[in-house]
Amino acid sequence: FQYLKRFDQGCVLDRFWYEGLSVEGSPAECLQLFLLHCGVMDPSWAELRNFAWFLNIQLRDCEASVFCNPDFVRDVLSGF
Repeated sequence: FQYLKRFDQGCVLDRFWYEGLSVEGSPAECLQLFLLHCGVMDPSWAELRNFAWFLNIQLRDCEASVFCNPDFVRDVLSGF
């Protein structure tokens, strides 16, 4: 949710890191963003859960990757 919220606001996500245990927005806002970005017109709860799970895994791996670390790659891969 933290990434999707900032993405919708047009923020640059290159230097953003997930803030664990941080509460942002409401459950309704979270659901609205998931519905907007999941790519399925009328998703089931299972599809929303799978979308959130997959996105979480991808973003966690991205944060852990040296290739996505802006201090390591500097501006060579900006926006990657």
